[in-house]
Amino acid sequence: MHDRRMLTQERVERALRERIRPAVVISSVPLEITVNHLPGEPIPALEAIAGEFVPARAGDRWGPPWGTSWFHVTGRVPAEWSGGRVAFRADLGFSGGPGFQAEGLVYRPDGVPVKGIEPDNTELLIAERAAGGEVVDYYLEAAANPPVIEQAFRPTDLGDVRTAPRDPLYVLTALELIHIDETVRALGHDVDVLLGLARALPENSARGGEILHVLARMLDDLDTGEVADGAARARETLKPLLAAPADHGAHRVSAVGHAHIDSAWLWPIRETVRKCARTFANVTSLAEQYPELRFACSQAQQYAWIRDAHPDLFARIRAAVTAGTFVPVGGMWVESDTNMPGGEALARQFVQGQRFFRQEFGITCREVWLPDSFGFTAALPQIATLAGMNWFLTQKLAYNETNRFPHNTFWWEGIDGTRIFSHYPPVENYNAELVPADLAFAAERFTETGAAGRSLVAFGHGDGGGGPTGEMLERARRQADLAGSPEVAVQTPAEFFTAAQAEYPDAPVWVGELYLESHRGTYTSQALMKQGNRRSEHLLREVELWAATAARRGLADYPYEELERLWRTVLLHQFHDILPGSSIAWVHREARETYRRVIAELEVLRDAAQRALAGTGDRELTFNATPHPWAGVPALGAAETGDDGAPVTVTREPDRIVLDNGLVRVGIDGRGLVRSVRDLTADREIVPAGTAANLLQLHPDRPNTFDAWNVDEFYRNRVEDLTTVESLNVEGTVVRVRRSFGSSSAVQTITLAPGSRTVEFGVEVDWRERDRFLKVAVPIDVHTDRATAEIQYGHLTRPTHANTTWDAARFEVCAHRFVHVGEPGYGAAVVNDSTYGHDVTRTLHPGGGTYSTVRLSLLRAPRYPDPDTDQGAHGFRYGLVCGADLGAAVRAGYRMNLPRRTLSGGGPVEPEVVVDDPAVVVEAVKLADDRSGDLIVRLYESRGARARATVSVRTPGPAVETDLLEEPRPDGRSFGAGGPIVLELRPFEIVTLRFASGGQSE
Repeated sequence: MHDRRMLTQERVERALRERIRPAVVISSVPLEITVNHLPGEPIPALEAIAGEFVPARAGDRWGPPWGTSWFHVTGRVPAEWSGGRVAFRADLGFSGGPGFQAEGLVYRPDGVPVKGIEPDNTELLIAERAAGGEVVDYYLEAAANPPVIEQAFRPTDLGDVRTAPRDPLYVLTALELIHIDETVRALGHDVDVLLGLARALPENSARGGEILHVLARMLDDLDTGEVADGAARARETLKPLLAAPADHGAHRVSAVGHAHIDSAWLWPIRETVRKCARTFANVTSLAEQYPELRFACSQAQQYAWIRDAHPDLFARIRAAVTAGTFVPVGGMWVESDTNMPGGEALARQFVQGQRFFRQEFGITCREVWLPDSFGFTAALPQIATLAGMNWFLTQKLAYNETNRFPHNTFWWEGIDGTRIFSHYPPVENYNAELVPADLAFAAERFTETGAAGRSLVAFGHGDGGGGPTGEMLERARRQADLAGSPEVAVQTPAEFFTAAQAEYPDAPVWVGELYLESHRGTYTSQALMKQGNRRSEHLLREVELWAATAARRGLADYPYEELERLWRTVLLHQFHDILPGSSIAWVHREARETYRRVIAELEVLRDAAQRALAGTGDRELTFNATPHPWAGVPALGAAETGDDGAPVTVTREPDRIVLDNGLVRVGIDGRGLVRSVRDLTADREIVPAGTAANLLQLHPDRPNTFDAWNVDEFYRNRVEDLTTVESLNVEGTVVRVRRSFGSSSAVQTITLAPGSRTVEFGVEVDWRERDRFLKVAVPIDVHTDRATAEIQYGHLTRPTHANTTWDAARFEVCAHRFVHVGEPGYGAAVVNDSTYGHDVTRTLHPGGGTYSTVRLSLLRAPRYPDPDTDQGAHGFRYGLVCGADLGAAVRAGYRMNLPRRTLSGGGPVEPEVVVDDPAVVVEAVKLADDRSGDLIVRLYESRGARARATVSVRTPGPAVETDLLEEPRPDGRSFGAGGPIVLELRPFEIVTLRFASGGQSE
């Protein structure tokens, strides 16, 4: 027999597209339409409904970018449709996929939301069995969100309402009632699945050939008349194909309903609130028709938005959670970036998220749900476990550009040795639609075949929201047990993980970070996001520390409400498209304003707490919020300002300027380049001969795709050293250098403080470049093949060579407050106050061996999605720490980010908490969130070694070891009142202690 499979596929595809699907609608009638075009920002439903509406009709243009139009539709179900399935259908002028263009939300006249309207989800069911003459009366809030994604990485003015054009974007296509033939629709679902399965099977598959043969026979019969007349008969023809059970040993898919909604990205935060309302309304409506639906929904922030903006919808969500349809997952405030948030901030993502889900729904999430974040810190397994998590899921590893991640199901081990059972779904898509090709791809790519046989598929329209559809659930029903297909069960993530772990308890172990071999530019893009985050995190630390100290002494009330609100604001802005700098201009403009407000409010709270502690008097007190003593001031306390050390001398020689404080001598040449940094204690030169430290370097930066996200390795092929000097001045002990380059300028400062082993640098940049990358280089004369970077609650060591493709792919990495390089007996560190992107390379030394160069990534200038990324003024501080071991690097990093503050007062402030081992770092001192007055102290081992530390509190009481949620750990330690606590910590272990107030332990 001749092979006519391709011909048959094309025939079936066309019949489905042009005959079967159009026949689903028996007939339609237009509705009466009026419209209220809003001139500005969205307003509440009842306010809009009470506004002035004017006549409208299909074909009208509507919606300038980011505008809102309210359409009022009224009508009656035709008498001849009685007993039929009737729906309201809306086409707002859709031209692409869901989530990235016009969207709508249908309301009842009383202002209660009913269902979202978007491409591929355009219908609202009126009745399964309609009554003729039934009144239809709805309001449709239509959002004219512009298609920013269609700009294909070109600069666009659509990314901010202030720059977007005002002409209408959309043409209203239809607002109508439709009469639906359910048999034809079911036939369409049958054909959709079978044709998709035939395409997904191998070319010579017997099962695929059988399917196409029967489909052709079905069409031969269907061609004899109208589709509606033959639909039932056609379904009978296909029934045996759909009844054939799955093959023995078929891959098993846990299908989890999902709608990844970016809390901001190509739309502002205010639009995300509306996206959540549309999606969640869709899901609660869909669950009424498909009770098997299980919808996994993360991000407590999004639930909170709906609770506050749409209490009726939130009540439906509560009911759906109780029924098991709506499944809160993730346990985090938002799906945050995990590279750049500090340790305490990442912990608070879980604290705030888990607490919200407990308070609102009475549940504790067990799975970390981060399908789209841009790589994962090696500190996360321990943090997640301490927050009550058992499992971890991400889809983002599919974005690796160099190496395919070797596992789909595995144990992930963090820097402290904690392991968490993890899954990377082989479907490689968190917006799957459950088409047979999705399932076949998942089965083919599954790396654990033989040892295990199940994977998770998250299905539903996402990124811009929308969620699962009836079509997807119809596919799930047909593919539950279908020959040639993986078995499909609609399940919760917990059901999947429980089964997967039981099936594969000895899964392989991946140790260290889950580095994403893509999106490396997010460590640098939108520098003010990074600075706002870093400053806010450290101010939150200070406010909690000083406010708790003052409250424990009865000097001031603890600002519980203010701190929770401010923490949640900071956590929201750690979302994985805000902090990384990959959103539209509007998002970052608002975020900059928010950070300014947050920082100002935190400074007021800090100052008030310190003022209460200082008391009255004229003694000069220095407050030290770092976890280590500093020039005579105790850690976490205040004392009279001491003597830092010998004064700095400045010498101007014919060809250089020399700074000297008796510990370090710095030589600066006539171009303002640091040619020498000599460690006088070790009698060792740090800057390699022929190089310069604090050297600004400029690269072209034109990644192939994802401009704001990506730095491609070929940027290194060209570099311009910025050595031309416009002015070189000495102001006291500060050397100031001014340079110009391109359309930009920079003022660099070099300082050396008394008693300090850190050479401090600053740079103020007026940045006017496009598609360029600014770095600053600090060469260090040590021979090593690795560099140590601070991450949350510890550090991570990465190779600086490129022996393997895995090593080579890490050409840009994330670090927090320090990067350390060293050889046996000597090391140095580069510390910073707001920089995350770094690279560390090895260079052949003319005298033999190699030296290391640490470079900080300061500024980028991508033009998509924000065409003016980082244009304007910026300031950075960083420093070279001479003769530094890891302990010195930790101390210097804290000092760079928590500068001492001096004010007058009555006398010293004794620390509330004292730890005797400098390797054990106090990361948080606060009062318990339950407002009991109990003291919470969180600390960690910072050097990667075992430690034994004594912890003393000013007012001793009974204490217990808790989890991050401040609840006693089942296997935790407990301590009686009356004395210091002795702790033994493993490397990088995090310990939270709860000290009872009033002598009572809870």
